[in-house]
Amino acid sequence: QRSAMQMTTMAVINRKIDDQIITELNAGSVTVGGTGIVPDVSLFQNGRVKISNASVPWDSNITFLCQPSFIAYLEQAPEFANANYVDIKPYNSEENTASWRDRPLAYRWRNALIIEHPNLPGKGTTAEKSFLFHKSAIGHAVETNGMETAVGYNSEQAYSYARASIMMGAKLMQSAGDVIVTSDGSAYA
Repeated sequence: QRSAMQMTTMAVINRKIDDQIITELNAGSVTVGGTGIVPDVSLFQNGRVKISNASVPWDSNITFLCQPSFIAYLEQAPEFANANYVDIKPYNSEENTASWRDRPLAYRWRNALIIEHPNLPGKGTTAEKSFLFHKSAIGHAVETNGMETAVGYNSEQAYSYARASIMMGAKLMQSAGDVIVTSDGSAYA
C-alpha cells in the first residue's frame, strides 16, 4: 500500500511537470497550420521546414508532442504507416515488452520522436495544438535535494497519507526550436 501511494503521488508530480512544459511550449511564437486545417503529413513537414529554416539541427533530439487525433490522421498516411519508414513501431509485438507497457505509444519517424499526449491545449476542437520541438529549446529543472515524499499512517485518526512536494520549473529557452502546430481534430472528438 505504501508503494502504491508513493507511485500515485509521483504520478501527480509527473503530470505537473508535463503541464509546466506544455505551458512553456504553448508560449512559442513559431506556428504552422490553423483553425480548421486537417492534420496530415504535409502539416508535419511544414513544421519540420520551419525548424530547419531556423538552423535548428534536425537530429535525434526532435520531439513531436501531438494530439491523439493527429496520430489518428498520420496513421492513415502511407508515408507514416509503412513499416519501412517508421523506426519505432508501437504496435509491434516484439517491441511491446514489459518495459514498453508503461510507456506511451511512440513512433520514431523522419528522425523525430512522435508522442501522443492526451492533455494538450484545444483537445477535441477545431484548434488543437501540438508541438514540434528540439530538446534544447525547452528546459525543466527540479531541486532534487528539496524533494519530500512522506508516506505514513495516523493511528489516532485511522488513515494513511502520502504527500509529495518539490520545487521545479520549466522555461522555453529557444523559441525558434519550438513550432506550435494548430489543426482540426474535432472529427475525432
